[in-house]
Amino acid sequence: MALPARHHSRSRVNKGRSHLALKPVNLIKCPHCGRKILPHRVCPYCGYYKNQEIIDVYKGLTKKEKKQKEKEMEK
Repeated sequence: MALPARHHSRSRVNKGRSHLALKPVNLIKCPHCGRKILPHRVCPYCGYYKNQEIIDVYKGLTKKEKKQKEKEMEK
């Protein structure tokens, strides 16, 4: 089994780790409902993408849940 020929200093090791830092998530405002979402994705709250309804988010909800969701959308 091969071994490294020289010891790497802490500084050199940590320089390699500089690219492993977490980067901030880029969120945009949904043009339909106004919530923060990932870019180039269908909004999970209203189901719209590029001003077209792609997913019917009310499909699997009960009557009571639909009413509540519609009130949220109005705000």
